[in-house]
Amino acid sequence: MTAQSIVPPVDETSPMLGIYRQFRGLIVSGQLGAGERLPTVRQTASDLGVAPGTAAKAYKMLERDGLVVTRTAAGTRVAAEAAVLPGAVVRRIRELIAEAEAADANPEDVIDVLRLAWQSARTPTA
Repeated sequence: MTAQSIVPPVDETSPMLGIYRQFRGLIVSGQLGAGERLPTVRQTASDLGVAPGTAAKAYKMLERDGLVVTRTAAGTRVAAEAAVLPGAVVRRIRELIAEAEAADANPEDVIDVLRLAWQSARTPTA
């Protein structure tokens, strides 16, 4: 076993782990799409009332797991290979949800129509 593969034990109630799990959940569920930018470490720390170092450690864990990529001047973004859906698709879904809510549409109806439209688009026409 190499020193690099040894992971120190993490307190299950640590704020760092909570931040990591929250962003991980958003990424793997598709709520954050490929290329979407995460808030800065400083902003995350401020929003959650934790030290910037705590947020930075959580971001490092996300990066280590291949979920995000951090680049100078570009910030931290969801890695292309980590996201379930491309960022553009996630944004359009959010727009659809906002429009449906504004129209007071039933969510199940919207999902059913989307599913039927998807099936129709994939069915070859004769």
